[in-house]
Amino acid sequence: MATFDKRLTPARSDLADERLRGLVDAPRYVAGAARRVTAPSAPLRREPYPDAPLDTEVLMGDPVTVYDEHEGYAWVQLGSDGYVGYMPSEALGPAAPAPTHRVTALRSFVYPGPNLKLPHSAFLSLGAVVTPVEVRNEYVRLSTGGWVFGGHLSQMHEHAADFVAVAERLVGTPYLWGGKTSLGLDCSGLVQLSLAMAGMAAPRDTDMQQSALGTEVGPDPGLRRGDLVFWHGHVGIMLDEARLLHANGHHMAVAIEELAEAEHRIREKSFGPITAVKRLERPGRTDGTVDRPGH
Repeated sequence: MATFDKRLTPARSDLADERLRGLVDAPRYVAGAARRVTAPSAPLRREPYPDAPLDTEVLMGDPVTVYDEHEGYAWVQLGSDGYVGYMPSEALGPAAPAPTHRVTALRSFVYPGPNLKLPHSAFLSLGAVVTPVEVRNEYVRLSTGGWVFGGHLSQMHEHAADFVAVAERLVGTPYLWGGKTSLGLDCSGLVQLSLAMAGMAAPRDTDMQQSALGTEVGPDPGLRRGDLVFWHGHVGIMLDEARLLHANGHHMAVAIEELAEAEHRIREKSFGPITAVKRLERPGRTDGTVDRPGH
């Protein structure tokens, strides 16, 4: 049988995706059911336990395929990046309606009515996708319930012009292993989220990103804004020819520092030497601007 990346392959010892029949051995194959995340965000873990390691977070509106549910956990594959794991069943709802808008604010509070003076019930993070079903004054009611400020949303086809500028907005956000919200994220989560806001899909983990994204460049022509610098287990975004923007455990936050300083520390204390510099087809704009969110 072929060898597959377990992170991206919906196959367990007792169950596998129907599409893998003949490729992996399993006593049972299922087609899976289309669902969608209806919670503001949800953890995706390696095992169906609340204290299991966090692999990533899933934002409201993300599509998933559910293969199994047991004792409050669903075994799923994410539609956005193909990651496989366990998430709380209560975070899932029907696949329809499809989202039409994206949250462009770092976070937007959800209210029980169209009034900012009401006590908020939750918040939606940058990148969450939603379906407005009613507009009242400056607020929209979501298909999942609750109201958000319409100025914090843009239509799905509208994207940031510069993914680096998106990442800059997250400077100071605490570092969280597996995190992908504006309350906490890790290095590859920062890259994936920032690129997604600019309309560019990216895998979840650092090794996947190094393999899949951009074209490798050497240091001789000089680094540019938007270049991705990889180590074995870490990634950062060049803010300009000299400064690196990255979520990291040294600062325990998204931070900007001189690449030379970061490279020395990382080489000596953690991930070793730089393994690659990748340049994307759509580099960030040098003026640091982003598209103005619409309604």
